[in-house]
Amino acid sequence: MERLIKRSSKSTAIWLMVVLMSSWSVTLFAQNKKLFDHKVYINEAGDSLRYRLLLPKGYKSSKEYPLVLFLHGAGERGSDNEKQLSHGSSLFLDKHNRKEFPAIVVFPQCPEDTYWIDISIRAELRGQGDPDFSQSLDQPSEQLDMVNELVDQLQQDFSVDANRLYVMGLSMGGFGTLETLGRWPDKYAAAVAICGGGNISLAKEYAPNTSVWLTHGGKDDVVPPILSRRVYEALLEENADVRYDLYPEANHNAWDPTFAEPELLPWLFSKHK
Repeated sequence: MERLIKRSSKSTAIWLMVVLMSSWSVTLFAQNKKLFDHKVYINEAGDSLRYRLLLPKGYKSSKEYPLVLFLHGAGERGSDNEKQLSHGSSLFLDKHNRKEFPAIVVFPQCPEDTYWIDISIRAELRGQGDPDFSQSLDQPSEQLDMVNELVDQLQQDFSVDANRLYVMGLSMGGFGTLETLGRWPDKYAAAVAICGGGNISLAKEYAPNTSVWLTHGGKDDVVPPILSRRVYEALLEENADVRYDLYPEANHNAWDPTFAEPELLPWLFSKHK
């Protein structure tokens, strides 16, 4: 399903109210983000990956929980194990959402000067070409491989429902989300890819197994909206469960209207393998 989102006067008023409350929300977020535990994953080769982990309130090992992997954008790379919570984590800190959608939520952090995907396409994303992602066919990036190892480890350490693994990401993380699905096509029940894109030749691999929601800003001057559109069309051809929303007034910050979608988490957590 493709939708072109136009805001009514009522929705505009709601949007303005959200903006006016932003300073209060920032303060609250700073307090609540401490609920995400600081963690470091070290693999057998000795490589490390920083991440933050949120367990369901009242976590019980006798109960299985869905797991949500969230991949941040390029601006949140680093080694502070903090910046990756800038966008998206408040969804899972919301008291209502924590109650209605208890889940194990993980936010890994990509180090500086590395990427979730092969970034040889970077020049093309800057308007100097038309990337087809064919150069990333051989293997995932080292960082994305580490993320996959981390998810496997979390499944061993915690009580995870293997039929309800979800992946979300924005910008660089939107690319990483679709790349994740292409590399491990049987793993995730649903995905949300925001202002990203991906190798459409891999779409057929995950189309039968994964529900996908794609969103993009119509005025995005960083990542061309056509990149999400191409993935959407490729998934349609494979009869996938796919949805595409284009926000005509949004620039690269398509995550703002996406996170404001009242159907977002109900849609995500309704999906099972």
